[in-house]
Amino acid sequence: MKAGLIKYFYPDLKPEETKKFSLLALTFFMTIGAYWLLRLLKDTLFFKVCFPADLGWLPCQGRLFQPTAKFWSPFVVFAVVMIYSKLVDIFKKHQLFYIICTIYSLLFGTITVLLALRSIYGDMFLGKQVLAYVGWTSYFAIESFGSLIAALFWSFTNSICDSESAKRGYPFIIAGAQIGAIVGSSLMIFSASFGLWQLFGLVTCVTASIMILIWYFMKTIPASQQIGDIHAAQIATKSEGISGFTEGIRLLLTRPYLIGIFIVSTLYEVINQIIEYQMKSQADVFPRFSTELGFAQFQGFYGVATNTLAFLMALLGTSYLIKNYGLRFGLLFFPVCLIIAFVSLFLYFTYGAPTAGLLLLATFVVMMIAKGLGYAVNNPVKEMMYIPTSKDVKFKTKGFTDVFGARMAKMGGAQITDAYKHNLTDLLIFGTYYSLGFSFIWILAALYVGRKNAQLVKDGEVVK
Repeated sequence: MKAGLIKYFYPDLKPEETKKFSLLALTFFMTIGAYWLLRLLKDTLFFKVCFPADLGWLPCQGRLFQPTAKFWSPFVVFAVVMIYSKLVDIFKKHQLFYIICTIYSLLFGTITVLLALRSIYGDMFLGKQVLAYVGWTSYFAIESFGSLIAALFWSFTNSICDSESAKRGYPFIIAGAQIGAIVGSSLMIFSASFGLWQLFGLVTCVTASIMILIWYFMKTIPASQQIGDIHAAQIATKSEGISGFTEGIRLLLTRPYLIGIFIVSTLYEVINQIIEYQMKSQADVFPRFSTELGFAQFQGFYGVATNTLAFLMALLGTSYLIKNYGLRFGLLFFPVCLIIAFVSLFLYFTYGAPTAGLLLLATFVVMMIAKGLGYAVNNPVKEMMYIPTSKDVKFKTKGFTDVFGARMAKMGGAQITDAYKHNLTDLLIFGTYYSLGFSFIWILAALYVGRKNAQLVKDGEVVK
């Protein structure tokens, strides 16, 4: 029955590929489910838990700290990228999952214990400084986890898939991820029943379970199905330690194709950061969502709505778009839709005279589009851009782009939000102007990358 259901939605998937892509989809289901629950917990902790007014912090201190946290995030994860590059040179691909998931499981487990103590004994038991450390540590840990574990998954997957199998199987993987994101997000809606520390404990267990899934994959999937682009594998090179990290940057800066992928993969994060900060700032002061549990539930509604849209697109739209219109159309579809969405929000705010509740709802809808189409359309398409590249590019340059590059883009967005965080009206107006400028650069890069990718696939060439 399960195989028949998969065949119905993904008829192009070959029978021998069903188990392979099912396990990959399940792994990404767990990964993205854990990440979405974590990212919603992260903002709830930062906005409402770790900087309470009763311990001497200013009202809304967490919201005012958030742009600062986004600014410092790239510098924190810089060390993570360095370690990641070193590990790529030393360990096999699947072994990286065991190492990284173990580290994060221990870290999340420690945070779980501290949050449990706070829940039982109150804020004063941990004190102002310890509770603040929990906020900052959880924020940076979750930020790095989201980038690193997803980058590792796609690097691993790209190395065992060729271009044709990727077109058949990647939409299936994305659909599995979106189900996980919906499940993870929905738990926040019921945070009043579960409790924040219990949810953090759950995500710790899920992170550990990813290692088991990768172990089972390596044990049961035949070696013949763990072969990616043969030409890329033949020209793969090895570099040691810090040279692995610098080699990734060197390849990025000397290959126009990789620069284009970098822009397509990261620039939209600037726009997302601006819109998302507007939405969460509005929710932070809106009466219904101003409490700890109220804000947590808003986060849950946001996650479920966003990922439901992404799931429907992945299930019914992504494969159709790629199959019928090609990768170049897929690369342009997201930025055009996002431009229409945030310009419409600006016009509604300027000429529609919305109430606080209606403006929050409108911003909420724009974020649904930004995140939903980003995950369902932009992510699988940009991942396919890495198929005609060497192993060094897949692991080192891509690792830098996904982990550090995304953080740099968010840092840029945070600089804009930080400048206007005390006046949300100015943030919406000037944020729209900045977003239009970045969108123009993004579209130019998408046009170039799409054309270059088609040429590489046609000629059988590899970027190395």
